[in-house]
Amino acid sequence: MAGRHVVITGISGGLGRHLAMRAMQEGYGVTGLCRTPPADIPCEVLSCDVTVAEQVADCFARLRHVPLWGVINAAGIASMNLTVTTPPETMRRIVEVNLLGTMYCSAQAGRLLARRKGGRIINFSSIAVALGLEGESAYVAAKAGVEGFTRAFSREMSSWGVTVNAVAPGPIPTQLIAGVPQHKLDALVERQVVRRQGTLEDVWKTVHWLLDDASGMISGQCLHVGGV
Repeated sequence: MAGRHVVITGISGGLGRHLAMRAMQEGYGVTGLCRTPPADIPCEVLSCDVTVAEQVADCFARLRHVPLWGVINAAGIASMNLTVTTPPETMRRIVEVNLLGTMYCSAQAGRLLARRKGGRIINFSSIAVALGLEGESAYVAAKAGVEGFTRAFSREMSSWGVTVNAVAPGPIPTQLIAGVPQHKLDALVERQVVRRQGTLEDVWKTVHWLLDDASGMISGQCLHVGGV
């Protein structure tokens, strides 16, 4: 999409990398954000810890002169533990990366998109929220916050023509679920409306549509890839 630039967080992970590669194939300009920029991805990548508001602000300040069209907040972490065995530091980090990182990047992108009077903010939630998935309480709490933030922020950005939505996939093959036994993934897929495990490409197709002009009347929504 010539003349439209998107920022993608978590670009070193499987999901962020796939979204970046597909966005570039569709003609979008892409800037990635992650703590340790990979050397093997063909786009600009800025070093940024999304949990540090000052670093996020510095990165978006460097993007003031690009034709920014959207931000895709794909950075996320999880820890599969019962609440009673999850260390407080792990809880704090999960909330910081998933929720505060999304809010910091959305706020900075929102300022730039408001000046351009249009654009897209796409956040990531999870099927774990709708299911109240056991063993994921900190992650569910953070992603539920993302969904609430998405609904409220969409109303704040509406008058500038900026849509704000969330995508909530079921289990997709990324490092995030690498340690989850297959029988548990199968059981989770059985709770979806569409009973097959989603792919990175399934997620991209949803994100692609949200980036497109065709989705201009959709805002404040959470789209479940796989269905719940």
